[in-house]
Amino acid sequence: MNTRHLVDPDFLPLIDVLPDNAFTREALPAIRIESEGRFAFVGAPPIAPEVKVIEGEGGPLEVYWYDPAPGAKDRPALLHVHGGGMVIGSARSMQQAPSGMAAALGIPVASVEYRLAPEHPFPAPQQDCYAALTWLAASAGELGIDSARIGITGESAGGGLAAATALMARDLGGPALAAQFLTYPMLDHRTGSEACPYGNPVTGEFVWTRAHNRFGWECLRGEYAADDPRKGWFSPSLAEDLAGLPPTWIGTGSLDLFLDEDLDYARRLVKAGVPVELHSYPGAIHAFNAMAEAATAKAFTRDLLGAMARMLRV
Repeated sequence: MNTRHLVDPDFLPLIDVLPDNAFTREALPAIRIESEGRFAFVGAPPIAPEVKVIEGEGGPLEVYWYDPAPGAKDRPALLHVHGGGMVIGSARSMQQAPSGMAAALGIPVASVEYRLAPEHPFPAPQQDCYAALTWLAASAGELGIDSARIGITGESAGGGLAAATALMARDLGGPALAAQFLTYPMLDHRTGSEACPYGNPVTGEFVWTRAHNRFGWECLRGEYAADDPRKGWFSPSLAEDLAGLPPTWIGTGSLDLFLDEDLDYARRLVKAGVPVELHSYPGAIHAFNAMAEAATAKAFTRDLLGAMARMLRV
């Protein structure tokens, strides 16, 4: 079904400028280079990061630290997880989002350079994000942050990994998150496959498609059968119990492939007793907020930053 007529006109340039990459393992190195090059032209971030090296499950792990007021004390903080379908992207190249949050909110933001699939399938990316969270909480005094006001955020695959990290923190008795902020999160490995429980005919035509999604999840899955208690860490929609998770903000687009899984996750969180704020932006496709000057993208940014300030008590 052609859904171009349903797209907010402000977002049509995004469809036309982004390449329609056919993801394969053979093509992935070139796609990674192309995507890194695209971000190189975005411009300098409002706050330059300090690169910190911490210990992760797979060895040394880089964390990009954006601090708007070095030396300040008792501040909330955010852990940011970049997007890229589990297979592309990097904290090094994707600095605008975490740096922008730090500058707008006046709080420090850490962005983790997690390992990518298929070279590092589940649970490697999740382990890296969880290692960054435990480091952030354990280093609260040194970093000048309040360990009781740490939130986690991410976009797309980063939103899915953020949700997985929140589940891990709950299940492992790790740091208590004050909130999670999930932007069109990638939560359900079934979406776009024959096992998809949603079947929405108007979502997922642009930017991140069903074929892209099948590839990303296949790479992340590796040999994992998704049949043990960690299945919710792999694909948060598979988690049987969502009770005890932190207050949650979810923003998605009405034409985004992830719309239905995001709405379903929000519904299940509410049913589990978790406070939820949910936004679905009309005519919005995946990554719509890249068109930052569009009216709907401005509304999204206002809603997200407002929720962060309120829920972390900035």
